[in-house]
Amino acid sequence: MACPICDRKADAKFKPFCSKRCADVDLAKWLSGSYAIPSTDPDEQEQLFDALSDAQSKPH
Repeated sequence: MACPICDRKADAKFKPFCSKRCADVDLAKWLSGSYAIPSTDPDEQEQLFDALSDAQSKPH
């Protein structure tokens, strides 16, 4: 199996990645939202707009 980040051979210790570095790169992509799947559900869009509006109106 090839590492999904760099295509090198996966290491059993870090499977499916080849190293801790590639595992960390993948984690950073998840945390930054790079792997997010866009939604076309109008209800979800409305919930997002409401959540953003609420967050902006709260004092920091």
